[in-house]
Amino acid sequence: MASHIALLHSVSIGDGRRLVMAEWRDMMERIGLKNPRTLIATGNALFDSDGANVGQLEARLEAAFAQRFGCHIDTIVTTTAQWRKLAAANPFPEETDGTQVAVRVMRKPLDETALGVLAPYATQGERMKLVDGHLWLHFPQDPARSRLGAQLTIKRLGPGTVRNWNTVRRLDEMIAEP
Repeated sequence: MASHIALLHSVSIGDGRRLVMAEWRDMMERIGLKNPRTLIATGNALFDSDGANVGQLEARLEAAFAQRFGCHIDTIVTTTAQWRKLAAANPFPEETDGTQVAVRVMRKPLDETALGVLAPYATQGERMKLVDGHLWLHFPQDPARSRLGAQLTIKRLGPGTVRNWNTVRRLDEMIAEP
Protein backbone atom coordinates (compact mmCIF):
# COMPACT_ATOMS: atom_id res chain seq x y z
CA MET A 1 0.00 0.00 0.00
CA ALA A 2 1.46 3.37 -1.05
CA SER A 3 0.40 6.80 0.17
CA HIS A 4 -0.20 9.72 -2.17
CA ILE A 5 -1.17 13.39 -2.15
CA ALA A 6 -3.88 14.64 -4.54
CA LEU A 7 -4.31 18.33 -5.32
CA LEU A 8 -7.29 19.69 -7.22
CA HIS A 9 -6.63 22.64 -9.50
CA SER A 10 -9.98 24.12 -8.46
CA VAL A 11 -12.83 23.35 -6.09
CA SER A 12 -15.35 25.23 -8.20
CA ILE A 13 -17.74 22.75 -9.80
CA GLY A 14 -19.92 25.17 -11.73
CA ASP A 15 -22.99 27.30 -11.13
CA GLY A 16 -21.22 29.02 -8.23
CA ARG A 17 -20.95 25.72 -6.34
CA ARG A 18 -17.87 24.57 -4.46
CA LEU A 19 -16.86 20.99 -3.92
CA VAL A 20 -17.69 19.58 -0.49
CA MET A 21 -14.66 17.68 0.80
CA ALA A 22 -16.82 14.88 2.27
CA GLU A 23 -18.20 14.23 -1.23
CA TRP A 24 -14.70 14.14 -2.70
CA ARG A 25 -13.54 11.68 -0.01
CA ASP A 26 -16.59 9.51 -0.75
CA MET A 27 -15.76 9.57 -4.46
CA MET A 28 -12.17 8.50 -3.71
CA GLU A 29 -13.37 5.59 -1.60
CA ARG A 30 -15.81 4.50 -4.33
CA ILE A 31 -12.95 4.17 -6.84
CA GLY A 32 -10.94 2.02 -4.44
CA LEU A 33 -8.65 4.55 -2.77
CA LYS A 34 -8.13 3.87 0.91
CA ASN A 35 -8.25 6.16 3.93
CA PRO A 36 -8.77 9.49 2.11
CA ARG A 37 -8.15 12.49 4.37
CA THR A 38 -8.60 16.08 3.28
CA LEU A 39 -6.94 19.27 4.46
CA ILE A 40 -9.06 22.41 4.51
CA ALA A 41 -11.71 22.91 1.87
CA THR A 42 -9.38 23.73 -0.99
CA GLY A 43 -8.81 20.39 -2.68
CA ASN A 44 -5.94 18.73 -0.82
CA ALA A 45 -6.04 15.04 0.07
CA LEU A 46 -3.86 12.26 1.39
CA PHE A 47 -4.86 8.69 0.48
CA ASP A 48 -3.52 5.15 0.15
CA SER A 49 -3.59 3.03 -2.99
CA ASP A 50 -2.52 -0.40 -4.17
CA GLY A 51 -0.28 -0.73 -7.20
CA ALA A 52 -1.26 2.25 -9.38
CA ASN A 53 1.31 4.77 -10.52
CA VAL A 54 0.88 8.55 -10.32
CA GLY A 55 -0.35 8.92 -13.91
CA GLN A 56 -2.90 6.15 -13.48
CA LEU A 57 -4.15 7.71 -10.25
CA GLU A 58 -4.49 11.14 -11.88
CA ALA A 59 -6.50 9.62 -14.74
CA ARG A 60 -8.75 7.62 -12.37
CA LEU A 61 -9.39 10.62 -10.13
CA GLU A 62 -10.12 12.97 -13.03
CA ALA A 63 -12.49 10.50 -14.72
CA ALA A 64 -14.34 9.77 -11.48
CA PHE A 65 -14.56 13.48 -10.69
CA ALA A 66 -16.03 14.29 -14.11
CA GLN A 67 -18.56 11.46 -13.78
CA ARG A 68 -19.59 12.36 -10.23
CA PHE A 69 -19.54 16.16 -10.39
CA GLY A 70 -20.11 16.83 -14.09
CA CYS A 71 -16.92 18.76 -14.84
CA HIS A 72 -13.26 18.12 -15.48
CA ILE A 73 -10.81 19.36 -12.84
CA ASP A 74 -7.08 18.75 -13.27
CA THR A 75 -5.81 16.63 -10.39
CA ILE A 76 -2.12 16.55 -9.57
CA VAL A 77 -0.93 13.45 -7.69
CA THR A 78 2.44 12.90 -6.02
CA THR A 79 3.77 10.13 -3.88
CA THR A 80 4.29 11.08 -0.27
CA ALA A 81 8.05 10.67 -0.82
CA GLN A 82 7.88 13.19 -3.68
CA TRP A 83 5.85 15.54 -1.48
CA ARG A 84 8.35 15.33 1.37
CA LYS A 85 11.14 16.13 -1.10
CA LEU A 86 9.14 19.09 -2.45
CA ALA A 87 8.49 20.44 1.06
CA ALA A 88 12.17 20.08 2.02
CA ALA A 89 13.24 21.96 -1.12
CA ASN A 90 11.63 25.33 -0.29
CA PRO A 91 14.18 27.82 -1.69
CA PHE A 92 12.81 30.63 0.51
CA PRO A 93 13.18 29.19 4.04
CA GLU A 94 14.01 32.59 5.50
CA GLU A 95 10.50 33.84 4.70
CA THR A 96 8.30 33.33 7.74
CA ASP A 97 4.90 34.34 6.35
CA GLY A 98 3.55 31.12 4.86
CA THR A 99 0.98 33.02 2.81
CA GLN A 100 3.70 34.84 0.87
CA VAL A 101 5.59 31.73 -0.29
CA ALA A 102 3.92 29.35 -2.72
CA VAL A 103 4.75 26.54 -5.08
CA ARG A 104 3.09 25.65 -8.36
CA VAL A 105 3.13 21.86 -8.23
CA MET A 106 3.44 20.61 -11.79
CA ARG A 107 2.24 17.45 -13.49
CA LYS A 108 5.18 17.70 -15.90
CA PRO A 109 8.32 19.53 -14.80
CA LEU A 110 8.86 23.08 -16.02
CA ASP A 111 12.19 24.06 -17.49
CA GLU A 112 14.13 27.32 -17.18
CA THR A 113 12.27 28.90 -20.11
CA ALA A 114 9.24 29.31 -17.83
CA LEU A 115 11.20 31.78 -15.70
CA GLY A 116 11.90 33.94 -18.75
CA VAL A 117 8.27 33.88 -19.81
CA LEU A 118 7.11 34.92 -16.33
CA ALA A 119 9.88 37.43 -15.49
CA PRO A 120 8.15 40.48 -17.06
CA TYR A 121 5.21 39.98 -14.66
CA ALA A 122 7.36 39.93 -11.51
CA THR A 123 7.00 43.66 -10.91
CA GLN A 124 6.53 43.91 -7.13
CA GLY A 125 9.76 42.32 -5.99
CA GLU A 126 8.47 38.78 -6.48
CA ARG A 127 11.10 36.06 -6.67
CA MET A 128 10.87 32.77 -8.59
CA LYS A 129 12.92 29.58 -8.42
CA LEU A 130 12.54 26.27 -10.20
CA VAL A 131 13.24 23.25 -8.03
CA ASP A 132 12.82 19.81 -9.58
CA GLY A 133 10.46 21.30 -12.18
CA HIS A 134 8.12 22.94 -9.66
CA LEU A 135 7.85 26.74 -9.59
CA TRP A 136 8.47 28.31 -6.17
CA LEU A 137 7.39 31.91 -5.63
CA HIS A 138 7.90 34.56 -2.98
CA PHE A 139 5.45 37.44 -2.90
CA PRO A 140 6.75 40.23 -0.62
CA GLN A 141 3.35 41.91 -0.96
CA ASP A 142 -0.19 40.51 -1.11
CA PRO A 143 -0.11 37.57 -3.59
CA ALA A 144 -3.70 38.34 -4.65
CA ARG A 145 -2.54 41.70 -6.05
CA SER A 146 0.39 40.27 -7.98
CA ARG A 147 0.48 40.46 -11.77
CA LEU A 148 2.71 37.38 -11.63
CA GLY A 149 0.10 35.26 -9.85
CA ALA A 150 -2.40 35.86 -12.64
CA GLN A 151 0.05 34.34 -15.16
CA LEU A 152 0.28 30.95 -13.46
CA THR A 153 -2.32 29.40 -15.73
CA ILE A 154 -2.71 25.96 -17.25
CA LYS A 155 -2.69 27.55 -20.70
CA ARG A 156 0.68 29.20 -20.04
CA LEU A 157 2.42 26.52 -17.92
CA GLY A 158 0.49 23.27 -18.35
CA PRO A 159 -1.37 21.30 -15.67
CA GLY A 160 -0.38 22.25 -12.17
CA THR A 161 -1.76 23.97 -9.12
CA VAL A 162 -0.52 26.51 -6.59
CA ARG A 163 -0.32 25.87 -2.84
CA ASN A 164 1.02 28.28 -0.26
CA TRP A 165 3.75 27.30 2.17
CA ASN A 166 1.28 26.86 5.05
CA THR A 167 -0.59 24.21 3.06
CA VAL A 168 2.62 22.52 1.89
CA ARG A 169 3.83 22.22 5.49
CA ARG A 170 0.48 20.99 6.79
CA LEU A 171 0.27 18.27 4.13
CA ASP A 172 3.83 17.28 5.01
CA GLU A 173 2.77 17.01 8.67
CA MET A 174 -0.25 14.89 7.70
CA ILE A 175 2.09 12.38 6.04
CA ALA A 176 3.88 11.88 9.35
CA GLU A 177 0.64 11.48 11.36
CA PRO A 178 -0.47 7.91 12.17
